[in-house]
Amino acid sequence: MSLKQEIFDFVETDLLKIEKALESNLNPYLDLVRDVSSHILFAGGKRLRPVLMMLCARLCGCRNGEEVNLSTIFEYLHTATLLHDDIVDGADTRRGKTVAHKIWDPATVVLVGDFLLSRTCTIATDTGKLPIIRVITNVTGVMSEGEIQQLLNKKRLDLTEDQYMDVIYRKTAVLISAACQVGGLLADAPESEVHALSEYGRHLGIAFQMADDLLDYVADPKITGKAVGTDLAEGKLTLPLIYALEKADSQTRPAMEKIILDEQATDADFSYVVDRIILSGGVDYTNQKAREHVAAAKQCLDIFPPSPEKDVLLKITDFAVSRDS
Repeated sequence: MSLKQEIFDFVETDLLKIEKALESNLNPYLDLVRDVSSHILFAGGKRLRPVLMMLCARLCGCRNGEEVNLSTIFEYLHTATLLHDDIVDGADTRRGKTVAHKIWDPATVVLVGDFLLSRTCTIATDTGKLPIIRVITNVTGVMSEGEIQQLLNKKRLDLTEDQYMDVIYRKTAVLISAACQVGGLLADAPESEVHALSEYGRHLGIAFQMADDLLDYVADPKITGKAVGTDLAEGKLTLPLIYALEKADSQTRPAMEKIILDEQATDADFSYVVDRIILSGGVDYTNQKAREHVAAAKQCLDIFPPSPEKDVLLKITDFAVSRDS
């Protein structure tokens, strides 16, 4: 049995509950809001963030059902950022489907994204737990900063690894970290356990984003739903490319930089850069760094006694760097 199937089998019943809660929390609102949200919300996402929140809550002893409804916060937040990102990036597809702003107008999609963000605050407030409310309101600000920073970094050929790490923390890891942290807060877990879960999520999120960045260069487009080199074509410098540029010689680097900056670059040009990334060891280096964060994430769980939830959380870290989509 594959690692993915083992994880799915454990959370299958919970995934059905999450789907119902996601639909229920949208039902009282305008049809247009529901239609635009559902276009991506129910387009085959893994529900990683709500699943992590529920597993962490149960790891700390919370099993009263409140964790199901609260977990939807993290899927709404994630969906809102994807709706906004696709407009900013000028994307055409998401998860193999036409992006929302190509079906509805961008203004509508932005406003629906804003609605989802406000919905998360309402659901968080309903818990009556100030620490949870603080985490949710903080994470939306940090994620917005990450999006702004990525926009400013577009086609920045001098981008460093440290700057890249800061962006992926803000764009991806902070939300995964928050999901795990909120699971502990919902369970009223000791501060040491809440911190451990937050750090577990941070390392997992970094590893997850690094693996995602690798897929842009090595994955099968039929599986991922997007062409190889999409990030490169959009001017996003991710770790494999940053590493390759640092290692390139005095002839290769200028050739790569010219393609990155060229708005009219062809598929053949992108293939050249992708080949240089692979030959330089950029893929292997990024994979190594991702696995270091996986190891760190696993270590964070040492504070918890053995349990089925802990076992699945450990498996999720391995899945984060072994997936193909």
